[in-house]
Amino acid sequence: MKRVYLDYSATTPLEPKVLEAMTPYFTEMFGNANSMHSFGQEGAYAVDESRRKIAELLNVKPTEIYFTSGGTEADNWALKGGASAYKGKGKHIITSKIEHAAILSSCAQLEQEGYRVTYLPVDKGGIVHPEYLEQAIDDETSIVSIMLANNEIGSIQPIKELAAIAHRRGAIFHTDAVQAMGSIPVDIADLGVDMMSFSGHKFYGPKGIGVLYIKGGIKPDKLIAGGHQERTRRGGTTNVPAVVGISKALELALNHLDENYRHVKAVRDHFVSEVERRIPHVIYNGDREKRLPQNANFAFEFIEGESLLLRLDLSGIACSSGSACSSGSLEPSHVLLATGLPVERAHGSIRFSFGKNTTMEDVDYVLDCLCKTVNDLRNLSPLYAEFTHNGGKL
Repeated sequence: MKRVYLDYSATTPLEPKVLEAMTPYFTEMFGNANSMHSFGQEGAYAVDESRRKIAELLNVKPTEIYFTSGGTEADNWALKGGASAYKGKGKHIITSKIEHAAILSSCAQLEQEGYRVTYLPVDKGGIVHPEYLEQAIDDETSIVSIMLANNEIGSIQPIKELAAIAHRRGAIFHTDAVQAMGSIPVDIADLGVDMMSFSGHKFYGPKGIGVLYIKGGIKPDKLIAGGHQERTRRGGTTNVPAVVGISKALELALNHLDENYRHVKAVRDHFVSEVERRIPHVIYNGDREKRLPQNANFAFEFIEGESLLLRLDLSGIACSSGSACSSGSLEPSHVLLATGLPVERAHGSIRFSFGKNTTMEDVDYVLDCLCKTVNDLRNLSPLYAEFTHNGGKL
């Protein structure tokens, strides 16, 4: 049976060149990077070089790059650490209704501690308009956190404009760039953000390693206390192989950004046009233009997304009914509900996400299976039977 992976937004396969760069630090140069002997200094040198490389790729300072266990930790550190450090200005936090669970869960915890959180709405395409922030921000707002691109519907936010509004009111600005980094150009200086999170496994790097960019002069409180790692700001033994891996993966991703973007967008656009041509009663969720090239999210009316997902899996096709981080939940996607999609249509939504290894042959196989599966499931649906019996009316 043919197997096709269309869940690149959940995770990506490790690039062989990244594994090659990492391997010596598992076996030969295995020393603790904080040890003073030569074994440790080999690791410390690799970490320093990786930090320097990432900073150079992003046009920031090496002292502004901090390694974490992933995007979730980076988001938690930025939000909780920033809120704690700047609570003297005020205990008001602003985020959006479509953020990743790492941000929304952190906000919920901060609310329990007495912080006031405003959740900005989005339009039907999943975009946070600058005027929404203008209306919500006040003199007590200490931190604003809006993701650069959404993980479920791929909507790209006007971060530069949003950050400028925050700064005019004296608030610091964080963006979750986990889905965006390695997929679209990300210019930190141009965006004007104070903190940015990203994660290695989204751009063909290792899992369990992320980065929090912290602009010079911004000092969030510690999230993880421990030793003196990461210039005393984040405790824990440094994961040297993963640090080497994320720097190599980022280098490869940014060096090949244009060609990968063109390829991924081409296979995605072919898929979208064929779905809309061949399958009736579908809704393309998210903004058509301001969206990541790898993302296609469809609501298939009259059927459940989980049923479709499982049927496709039996055909060897991997996709997602939402964020991988919330896939254990039976609740409809909070992102789709925020765009105004009704509950029953949100339940029928599937995210297909494409990668540099996806071929047109893969896409055509998925299209054939998808058309048949949707038709089979609709033939079992009482709602669809009622719809067709009533001449296209419910």
